[in-house]
Amino acid sequence: MVSQGRVPGWDELPDEILLQIVRYLEPCHITNLQLVSRKLRKFCLDDGLWKRLCLGDSPWYRSLQSRRGLSGAPLESADGPRHATLLLDPGSANIHESELQDMANWDPTYPGEQVSWYDEYMQRNGPVCVNWLQTPRIHNGERDAMAEARGLALYSPRDGLGTMLAVSPLDDGSVCLWDVRGTRGKRGGIVARSKLGMLTLDGPGSQKGQRSAKVDTGVIECVSVNNSDHRALFAVKSHLVEVDLRRLDVVSRESFEWSITTLSAVHEGVPLTVGTSLGIHLHDFRARARVPHEAIERLDGPQRGNADVLKAIFDPKPLPPYAALSQPTPISILHLPRLGSPDLVSDDIYVAGRFTNILHYDRRKFPSIAGTIHSGAQIKSLASLPFSFSPLDTELRQTLIAGGGYNTKGSLEIYGLSTATESASHGMLHNSAMKNRQTAASATILSVINHGTKIVFSDGAGLLKWFERDGSTECRRVKIGHSDAEELDSLFASMPGTDDLARKMVSTQPREGQERSNDDNILFWTGEKLGMVADSEEATEDAERKRAYKDRMRKALAWQADEVRFMGTLGMGMGMGAG
Repeated sequence: MVSQGRVPGWDELPDEILLQIVRYLEPCHITNLQLVSRKLRKFCLDDGLWKRLCLGDSPWYRSLQSRRGLSGAPLESADGPRHATLLLDPGSANIHESELQDMANWDPTYPGEQVSWYDEYMQRNGPVCVNWLQTPRIHNGERDAMAEARGLALYSPRDGLGTMLAVSPLDDGSVCLWDVRGTRGKRGGIVARSKLGMLTLDGPGSQKGQRSAKVDTGVIECVSVNNSDHRALFAVKSHLVEVDLRRLDVVSRESFEWSITTLSAVHEGVPLTVGTSLGIHLHDFRARARVPHEAIERLDGPQRGNADVLKAIFDPKPLPPYAALSQPTPISILHLPRLGSPDLVSDDIYVAGRFTNILHYDRRKFPSIAGTIHSGAQIKSLASLPFSFSPLDTELRQTLIAGGGYNTKGSLEIYGLSTATESASHGMLHNSAMKNRQTAASATILSVINHGTKIVFSDGAGLLKWFERDGSTECRRVKIGHSDAEELDSLFASMPGTDDLARKMVSTQPREGQERSNDDNILFWTGEKLGMVADSEEATEDAERKRAYKDRMRKALAWQADEVRFMGTLGMGMGMGAG
């Protein structure tokens, strides 16, 4: 009890009163208030508080309020702060039933999904920064050149420290590892790099054909990592090269009939799915083809390739089964997770590429095709959610997410998958679909993944866009670019970093433990280098204004260069005509 005549301190107030006071503060003030004490930190990180703030600041809610204003429906109360009506307790007499319905209609989480709403608010509304990983260099005499990355995958060594490494083949035939979390050194720094030419078909140290035998720049999914065996598989033309990531040495090489265009992710207990230009193959990487050391030591290297061709022609062993494609070039392969066990994969394989259908295979009946989903677009990336697409579904179902291009515009597509009836002959059917080809992107979607309770994709305009799980409501967007690439002195040269596109994205979500679904950042590959989009505590409004000013000045200089170039051509034309 507080003695009469003495004003109680804030720490003596009941918890309900403190929480009510915190709820009337602006988000920027709440984040500062949590630094005062542990007690206030508990209230400032309240999930209910930040969930209501996420709703209040969401484009979905603002659009809803705008539609209600046009229809003459009552808007939220003007008394108190802008979040007041949303931040009242559900049991309060002042809250309207419609606001509870709004929360239920907007809630992007699924039953049992663990979400930190503070982190979710920061991902949706907080400042973000684009950081670039350390650039590998090629030492060539007196001048160092930049070695370009040719792919991206994540490697978790499971060392008990939470280490996560980015793996990429370089254009010089080597393999490079970066520290994503800073557990082994500087965050974003290079921790290991193999010898040059290791991935080339002629072997390390060879000069012949070194440029022609490197990883194809057009193959996006060219590397896949096996975390349990500490191995990585690289697609080099028509060869699949397996590398030990602890020793950074080649373990095996496997050849295919056609050029490899995509690889699936590696999952324990199931073979790797390899997409070539004309077929889909199941490759059991556990039955490795060892590197023939005696052949490497031979001096008649140029004749070895012809001998291998003749050996393959007269080999009595039958070719492994593969699914032939009527239309070439698969681009993305997805192993669908098992129902109720997202860490395990089912027998369902989905393939998309430069064709208008998404192909469905059942691993148990491969190479027979199990079904198709007609899209009409050219799909470049596939992802999935272990939940039902429609909230009205009572059965345990899954969701397939696809991103690609349709008539030069981006197409974001969501398909609800369900188990087939007993009379059907295959395992999964799609029973609902959503195709956003109007507001998703002005350019082709290149990569799509899950990020927290949102869907994020990259497009051909250099943007990263976050959408709600309904696929139609945009949450935010970020422009990547302006990396540390070397600038040229000429005014007429292309401006550095203005054409950076995220050709592939991966989530840094930990693979081990029961982690929150939004405890991750986004690592991306532009086709030449690696970068990361992460929350930035140091970013301020002033820094954002400076960055926007630099962007405008860069565009102005580019336009000025175009004008100078155009006027120069006019002058040349006038001079020729006068002569």
